[in-house]
Amino acid sequence: MTPHSGLPIITTGHPYEAAEQLNRQCHCVSLNREALRIELDNSDLYRMIVEERPHLFAKSVVFVSNTDIQRQRDIIAAVERVIVLPGYQERVLAYAPDVAKFIPKAHSVFFGYDFHLSTSGSQLIEVNTNAGGALLNILVARAQNLCADLAVDGTTNADVEQAFIDMFVEEWQAERGQQPLRSIAIVDENPETQYMLPEFILFKKMFERHNIAAFICDPSELVFHHQALWQGNQRIDIVYNRLTDFGLAANAYRSLLEAYQAGAVVVTPHPRAHALYADKRNLVLLTDEAVLTDIGVDAKTKAILLTGIAHTVTVSPDDTERLWADRKHLFFKPAKGYGSKAAYRGDKLTRRVFSEILQADYVAQRLVQPSVRQLEIEKKIVEFKLDLRHYVYKGQTQLISARLYQGQTTNFRTPGGGFAQVIVIV
Repeated sequence: MTPHSGLPIITTGHPYEAAEQLNRQCHCVSLNREALRIELDNSDLYRMIVEERPHLFAKSVVFVSNTDIQRQRDIIAAVERVIVLPGYQERVLAYAPDVAKFIPKAHSVFFGYDFHLSTSGSQLIEVNTNAGGALLNILVARAQNLCADLAVDGTTNADVEQAFIDMFVEEWQAERGQQPLRSIAIVDENPETQYMLPEFILFKKMFERHNIAAFICDPSELVFHHQALWQGNQRIDIVYNRLTDFGLAANAYRSLLEAYQAGAVVVTPHPRAHALYADKRNLVLLTDEAVLTDIGVDAKTKAILLTGIAHTVTVSPDDTERLWADRKHLFFKPAKGYGSKAAYRGDKLTRRVFSEILQADYVAQRLVQPSVRQLEIEKKIVEFKLDLRHYVYKGQTQLISARLYQGQTTNFRTPGGGFAQVIVIV
C-alpha cells in the first residue's frame, strides 16, 4: 500500500504550514448533497442520513500534512510490533475476560486508531476494534465538490471498497480455507434503533453486490445448533460484530458466544482482538517505559510509543489528591469504554463525578488538545475541533478520515460537523 493510498493529495513546499492555513482559511462548503442523493440512489437511505442524521457528514474537508500522516503510520506500526510480544499479551490477558483466551485464526476487521494533531506532533489517544464509519467515509468522499484552486491530485478511495471485501474474505479464509463465503450477519443490539444503521445498510448492499448474502440482525435472533449459527433458516458464515459488549457476556449473546468458541462461525472483530488492542488499560502499558523495557521492546519502538501516545495511568483511590490536583490536564476514560461514553475532561469534573470515577474502572490520560478546522456556518466563522481516524487491517491503513465536532468529545451533534474527507498536503 502506497503512503497516500486512497487519499487526495496537494503538493506544496511547506506541508505543515499549508495544512494549518487551509484548515483556518478555506471556508468552502464542499459537501454536495445532490451528489449524495444520486450516489445513494435510495430515498429511504438518503432520508436517514441527510434528514434524520443531519450532522453525520461535515460541510467540508480537512487538511493534514504528510508529516503528520507518516508519524501516525509510525505510531501504528510501533503499537503493532508490541501487540505480538508474549510479555505484552500475558499482561493484558491477565485482566481480560476469559473469552479473550480463545485464539481464533481470524485477525479482526476495522481497527480504529484515533489521533489528535497536537502542536508537538500527532498523538494517539485510543484504539478501537469495532470502528464505525468506514463505508460512510467512502460515501462522503464521493460527494465532494472541491475548490478548483486546490489542484488536487490522486484518487478518492476508488479501491477501498474492494479492499474491504477482500478483508472479509481473508478473515473467512483464515478459518475455512478455500470454502466459498456465502453469508454475513451484521450484528448489533436493536439495529433498527442504532445511529449507525445507515452504515449497516451500506454494508449489506456492498456484500450483496459481491454475491454474499447479508443480514442485519439483533444477536437474540441467532441460534446455535447442528454445529452452525443460524438466523432463521439461513446458516451464517461470518458475524460482522458491531456489538459493544466486547466479551459477549450478556445472556442474549449466548448462542453467538457458544458458536464462536466452538469454531462454528467466524466472528470479526472478536473478543481477543479487543483485549489485545482496545482495552484502555493497555495504553497504560504502552506508555510505561519500565514495562516496555521489561517485555523486550526495542529502543526505537519504545521512543515512538513514549512520544506518540498520550501518557495514560490507571485511576486508583490511592492517587486521589494527585489526580484531582492535575485534573485540568487529564482526560478520564472507562477502561472498557467506547464512543466517548462516560468519558470526562478533567477541567469539567465535579467532585461528585470524580468520586464515582475513583470507585470505577477508569484510566486517566494526559489531555491532548485537538487541532482546529474553521468553517463558515450560516454566515459566521465557526471553529471545530478535529480528530483523525485510521481504519487499519493487519497493521496497514486502508482509509483515513476526520471527525469535526464541538464540546468535550466527538458527538455527531454539531451543525456543520461530522465525518470529513482528509486531503494530504505534501
